Amino acid sequence: MQLTIGKLAQAGGVGVETIRYYQRRGLLATPARSGGDGWGGGVRRYDEGDLRRLKFIRAAQGAGFTLDEIGELLALEASDDRVRVRTLARQRIEHLDEKIAQMTATRAALARLADQCAASDKGPCPILAAFEA
Repeated sequence: MQLTIGKLAQAGGVGVETIRYYQRRGLLATPARSGGDGWGGGVRRYDEGDLRRLKFIRAAQGAGFTLDEIGELLALEASDDRVRVRTLARQRIEHLDEKIAQMTATRAALARLADQCAASDKGPCPILAAFEA
């Protein structure tokens, strides 16, 4: 399977500029242009491996990994360093636990403000007042 950058982007659920950004970051290879007759000639062709790598990047981002961490994961794939991969995964879990705790606290505070707002129609709305502070 040979894909143009547009078809690769479409198959991976991203935009062409995202592909180029990942290439600049070193996460995806930039294939040589095929054919053509000089500067700007030819078309870059991507294969199944490029699509798998793109999908890996997107899935890792969905799990909350940063692009730097994803770069490290991609490098670790070749080295089979499972200890480091587990360490990165555990760090990501800790970070997610922190975010969940923050969101739970934020939800509780907003629920209290909503209850206060519903308790009276007089004076400033507690929700709006809290956001102004």
